[in-house]
Amino acid sequence: MFHPDTQFLIDHWTGLARATPVRGGIPARSALHPEVLGRRLPRAFIAERRGGDSVLTLAGTGLEAFWRRPLAGERLTALWTPGSSEMIERAVSQAILEARPVVVTAFTSGEPALAVEMVIAPLRGASDRPDRVLGLFAPASAFTPVSGDAPLLTARLSVAAGTPGRPPLSLAVVGGRRIA
Repeated sequence: MFHPDTQFLIDHWTGLARATPVRGGIPARSALHPEVLGRRLPRAFIAERRGGDSVLTLAGTGLEAFWRRPLAGERLTALWTPGSSEMIERAVSQAILEARPVVVTAFTSGEPALAVEMVIAPLRGASDRPDRVLGLFAPASAFTPVSGDAPLLTARLSVAAGTPGRPPLSLAVVGGRRIA
């Protein structure tokens, strides 16, 4: 069972993905209206895939206050411990490849540790390519800055939500020629 804010974003994204016209099961960024997120907006972000990295293009004020710095232009993995970076990038890739949201559960460094969920949902950019993700942090308790250094998150588990929005890729052979 997910945090209510995580479930809200999954449900909202699923509604967008079922609307027409949607290509490959992934809605366009232009279909997302930020005001729908309401009180969740300060904990939301959009990241763009550049090379093999996810780079934050927009970050809510709550996230910037929590990490005590502007986040636009930073890699998404900069918010995570080095050991969590690979899981985060795999979760972003999985969301895009499978056309469905992925939820990462985590906890903050320091005492007391704060349990957090991050949901990642794929979006199509202006080029109509699935090169963006909408994300939301859903903390178990108040998401407020703590004293000391800016916290880093440690990922514990990554799980896909719902059914894939597109069928898995397969190869076929026709007349001795391989086709997808």
